[in-house]
Amino acid sequence: MKSNNTNAMTRRSFLKAQATGALSVAMFSTFSPIQTAYPADSPNERFTIGFIGCGGMGGGDSYEMSQYGDIVALADVNIDKAEAFKNSSRVSNPSRAFVTQDYRRILDRNDIDVVGISTPDHWHVKIAVEALLAGKHVFCQKPLTLTIEENQLIRRAMEKTGKVFQVGSQQRLDKDHFMLATLMVRKGLLGDIKRVVVTLPSGPQDGPFPVEQIPKNLDWNMFLGQAPYVEYRSARASGRFRYFLDYSGGVLTDWGAHHMDCALWALDQLGAGRGLVEIDGRDVTHASELDAHGFPKYDDRFCTAMNFKIKAKVANGIDLEVIDKGSENGVLFEGTKGRIFVDRGRVTGKPIEEGLQNTLTDADYVALNRGKPIEAHKANFFRCIREGGKPASEPIEHTYAMTACHLCVIAGRLGRVIRWDPTKEVVVDDDEANAFLAREQRKGFELPKVS
Repeated sequence: MKSNNTNAMTRRSFLKAQATGALSVAMFSTFSPIQTAYPADSPNERFTIGFIGCGGMGGGDSYEMSQYGDIVALADVNIDKAEAFKNSSRVSNPSRAFVTQDYRRILDRNDIDVVGISTPDHWHVKIAVEALLAGKHVFCQKPLTLTIEENQLIRRAMEKTGKVFQVGSQQRLDKDHFMLATLMVRKGLLGDIKRVVVTLPSGPQDGPFPVEQIPKNLDWNMFLGQAPYVEYRSARASGRFRYFLDYSGGVLTDWGAHHMDCALWALDQLGAGRGLVEIDGRDVTHASELDAHGFPKYDDRFCTAMNFKIKAKVANGIDLEVIDKGSENGVLFEGTKGRIFVDRGRVTGKPIEEGLQNTLTDADYVALNRGKPIEAHKANFFRCIREGGKPASEPIEHTYAMTACHLCVIAGRLGRVIRWDPTKEVVVDDDEANAFLAREQRKGFELPKVS
């Protein structure tokens, strides 16, 4: 980024000063508040990026991040994916790009400023926390966590390191849809909110899948990580990993991470002592049979929630439902003055027809985005690294949205009503449910400790 200030800092000196706390607020004045991107023409103004997880979402994430820095190192448990990634347009100098199956070799490099993480869900927190402790800024795909214990670990890591961390919940910067709906709720344009419905796609059902030979290019043991060791089935290692409870919570944590976040964000219920307090999981059908304690009976087929109608209560007294509805995907807000439905393509309802959205100002949107301009998700992330401040989808709030999602998974697995104490972060009088707040980690893949 070119600056009119002849004393403007290079990327390197900025990061060094940031790490030592030497920056003052005045220094950020050299960055225009209306810019939506940093062109970074000079090598000294571009970040160096290590990218971990080169399949699936990694394609789009890496392309967007490459606009703001140079991807110099790549890691994937499937080495062929990393090699293919190395030779893509996202890597400006393939001959010098470092490729590995072991992400830790990237975290060990002092020349890497930023780490992007687009791995399967069960690896997110371990890599993200280790990256933070290694002094890196982090972008990580959602859902960020696998358990409520991991939520707490992320918060401690953020408090300890103070690095910039953006979660891949891009709906937080969708001005025409989710930001609009959030502001209409927060500004009282729907009156008092009485009910919210989070609508998600139905979960898939498939399997049994056969045992197969482990591909030579894949480190299967590394893929499994903290999860239990099982025989290789390609469905587990593909983009369908999310439908195995070993690695994810299915659609309840996948799409739920987006829409539960926006529902509770609009209600200002993302924080300590807030969120869901009662969750009824009695009307949940899983893709395959669970035992009486909520564990899958089979390891060769999908087992996450398929059909569900979960009724919950928010700490502020509002009713919240989480239901599957085929391929429909969005959030309904019902208030005393009307209701609106929002998804990624529309905001509908009588208050919209009446034009109430036109009372919102640009300043309202900027305030909702913590004083930052409304821009692309990755642009917001790199702006915060340069200027300071929290990105649109910062991890602390995201952990509280994930707590709500995880509680829906737990209540559904047990098939009963659970009551959550959001201050103590425990399920009230239910030891069996509390046992799901953490996972046993396989030896050698334990989560890092953060005091």
